[in-house]
Parts: sequence; structure tokens; C-alpha cells
Amino acid sequence: MHRLRSTLRRLALGAAVGLVSAAVALGVGELVAAFVRPAAAPVIAVGNRFVLLTPESLKEYAIRRFGRHDKDVLLLGIYAAIAVLAVALGVAALRWLWVGAGGLLAFGAVGTWAAATANASRAEDVVPTLIGTAAALATLAVIVRATGLGNQWPLPSRRATASAAGDDDGPVPSRRTFLAGSAGAAAIAAGAGFGGRALQHHRFDAERSRRAVVLPRPASPAPPLPNGVDLGRGASPFVTANREFYRVDTALAVPQLSTGDWRLRMHGHLEHPMTLTYDDLLARPLIERYVTMTCVSDAVGGPYVSTAKFLGVPLAPLLREAGVRAGADQLVGTSSDGMTIGTPTAVIMDGRDAMLAVGMNDEPLPVAHGFPCRMLVPGLYGYVSATKWLVDLEATTFAGRKTYWVKRGWAARAPIRLQSRIDTPHGLAQLTAGQRVSIAGVAWHQGVGIGSVQVRIGNGEWQDARLGRVPSVDTWVQWMLPWTVSGRGLVTLQVRAVDANGFVQDEHRRAVFPSGATGWHSIVVRVA
Repeated sequence: MHRLRSTLRRLALGAAVGLVSAAVALGVGELVAAFVRPAAAPVIAVGNRFVLLTPESLKEYAIRRFGRHDKDVLLLGIYAAIAVLAVALGVAALRWLWVGAGGLLAFGAVGTWAAATANASRAEDVVPTLIGTAAALATLAVIVRATGLGNQWPLPSRRATASAAGDDDGPVPSRRTFLAGSAGAAAIAAGAGFGGRALQHHRFDAERSRRAVVLPRPASPAPPLPNGVDLGRGASPFVTANREFYRVDTALAVPQLSTGDWRLRMHGHLEHPMTLTYDDLLARPLIERYVTMTCVSDAVGGPYVSTAKFLGVPLAPLLREAGVRAGADQLVGTSSDGMTIGTPTAVIMDGRDAMLAVGMNDEPLPVAHGFPCRMLVPGLYGYVSATKWLVDLEATTFAGRKTYWVKRGWAARAPIRLQSRIDTPHGLAQLTAGQRVSIAGVAWHQGVGIGSVQVRIGNGEWQDARLGRVPSVDTWVQWMLPWTVSGRGLVTLQVRAVDANGFVQDEHRRAVFPSGATGWHSIVVRVA
């Protein structure tokens, strides 16, 4: 029993040593990142590299399972993995300090490699990890020596006398020295970590720049929304609030760009390459349009579709001014975080309202949605059209350059598929026979428009739903069908759309990979 208590004591001490050392590494790394940039913080750097290595199947599962919290779950997983490794290294260091030190060096090497090889990495991005690793090594050595349980590297450890009870497991640590050292290291870790985050926010927060923006009136304003655009029967609101607009991207740390420093470089197969400032954009004639955006990760009935009023610079006139050369069939947008997205040049030039967006729902573009500027092309999934935090546009070819998602197997050209969704009632809703309810939802086929929406209840016939009005073919439409609830037990509700060209939504279920999901959305309700 005495030996068991001694072993447990060693394990607890080792866990504390390892966790405190790792916390110092992360805290100091956050503080140093405040003088480099937030993306250089060790955990963010490792997370960004992990995103690049993640198989598409796992990435799609995370999006489906965790939605907008997928990045939070990834970071939580990284912290948990660090904690487990730290405990193991701390326990090992109490017997062999060189093993713990070697483990920290290996972990630092991984972090350094991640910072150096992430998208849009800079040479200085490795500095926070290097300094954090050095701080962790010093902390480990000092605290292990304070326990009196370490070996003789780097300096001889203080050996305490064995206990009177005949404990031959090793020396007795100086509890006061160990506690003081651990508490001091923990305080350093917390102060550096929280202080570093606060300093990062102070130095790099783009909200100050965003709040100073005064958007000019558009030369071509959006037409007023027609009466009846919102049916008000449980479908998603026609216009999605900025805070509710879906967000799917790979940025663990949202890029923070100020309007004063922002530049857009336009180059490649252009007769007249140019570089635009934010003021240059605002000085050009702006258009304002309601546009529905859809993510290719949106499964049938999924949430990754939203509508907003966007303000921006028409992209086609800008490209004509720059002089796109014959054969340049792809326009590649690059984000400040290195994400690349390729768009067919012909689609941008075909008359649709492709734009460089600077405003969203009568506000400057939110930081999380690409401030100061993002690209937007109605009728295409976001992964081939909607570069956020846009800093570079290159006129090139599909044969000459493959972008981020295409390299991972997604289709290079991806027009949005015809889709419809039931928003109310919810799946497994409890209804009562004879009750009057509305079956309602939204349907979309951007660039084409919706001709009709049909609903089937149980094994009955398809019934035409009432459609809301829309400002253009580039938005979704609300639909509604009144229903006097009938039947007993489980009743299936299905919806399908017919677009403005008479094309009926594909019944066959396909996964989102590689070019978007298909299939009819259905839910089951319970009728009593």
C-alpha cells in the first residue's frame, strides 16, 4: 500500500510537471505571437497544418456533426492531445529528465514545422513556437529539480533523504519548493496566455478598421423586396441576419485586415495588371443585390445556405478594364490566409452580378465573412467563387493551376444544384389529427429560379405549394402548403422543386463530394 501511494504520488507530480511545462509553452507562444501575428500562435499553427492534412471524409464529417463549431472542436482536440502528451512527458521526466526534454523538443519541432509549412506562412511564424519551447524546457528542468526526483541532467539534482518508514522509491521532494515553482510557472503561463490573447486582439483586431468604414451609396441599388417575399409560416427568414449567416472555411484564426493596409493585386494573363486599395474600390460604381449563397458541404435539407443583401464592385467591368487575355479560362482568388479558389472566367463575364463585395445587409462586410473584401459569384458554390479576405486575383487557366479544393478531389466547375428544404414542421414533431399546420420551407436554383415547389404527404399525390415572391433568380424562394393533419403514427413529408426551365429536382441521393448533394428532402412527423 505504501508503495502504491508512492507511485501515485509520482504520477501526480509528473502530471503536474508536464501540464505546467506545456502551459508555459503555449502561454509564452501566445504572448510572442502578439508581436508576430495571431496565425503564428503555436496551437493555431498546428491546427492550420492539421486542416491541410485532414482527409476530406473526416472534414465533411466534422462539418456535418459539429456545424459552425467544427473549428472549436478541432482546437479542443488539439488542447486535449497536448495535455495527454504533457502528462506522459512529465511522468517520464521525473525518472529521466532527458526523455521529458527530448519529448518537448520533438513537440516543438512539430510546431515549428507546422508554422513553417502552413498556407501563406511567413519566416517569422516559427518564432512563437521556438521561444515557447525554450520556456517549456527551462520550466521542466527547474520544476523537476525542485521535486528532487530527477536524474543528473542538466545539473545534479538535490537528493533528499529516504523516509523513516523505509521508502526506498527514491527521494522525498521539497513540497514547498515544488509548489512554489509550479505555482509560479502556472502564473507565468496564465499571464502570458491571457495577456498574449488580449494583446493580439488590441494589435490586430480588424473591427476598429471596420467600424470606421462609411459605405457609399450604390450606383445601382437593390430593388425593394416585393410584398409577399416572406410568407411568415415557419420558413427561414428571406434575408439572413449577418450573425446567422452560415460560415464554412478553414480559418482557425479569422484573418484581421485593416482597410489602410489592404491591397488587391490583379495579375496573370492580363493586358493591364493593377493593384487596388480599399479606397479605390469604394470610389468605383457599386452595385447592391440580394444573393443566396450555398456551400457545397450542404447535405440535402442542410443549413449551409443563406441570403443577404450584398454591396460591391461589379467584377466583369473590372476584368474588361484589366484586359483578360484569350485563353485565361480561370480566375484564381487568394485569401490572406493562403486559401485559393478558382472560378471560370466565362461565368463571371456572362452577365450575372459577380462582384467584389464590401458590404453585407447595409453594413461593412463582417470580419468573419471576409472583411475588407470578398469575391461573390451568384450561381456557383462558395468553394469555386467566394474567396474571403481576398488579396490576390490571378487570370490563369484550369490546366495551368489547380486550387486548394480541386487538389483534394472536388470538381473544378460547380454550378449550384436545384434544391428544396422543409423548415417546418421539424422532424419527429408531435402533431394532432385535425390540426391545421403549415408545411413550409425554401427552395433555390440560383441563376435559374424556381418555377414551382411540390409536397407529398405520406403516399399521396404531389401538391403544388404556394410560392413567395423574389427580387431575382439569384435568391431562394419561400414556399408554403397548408395541411389539415391526417393519418396516425409516423407520416412522411417530402418536397421537390421544379426550376424555371421545367427541370425537376433529382430524386437520387448523392453525397456532397465531389460537386454537391442531390435528392429530395423528407422528414417524418408523429400524428396522434
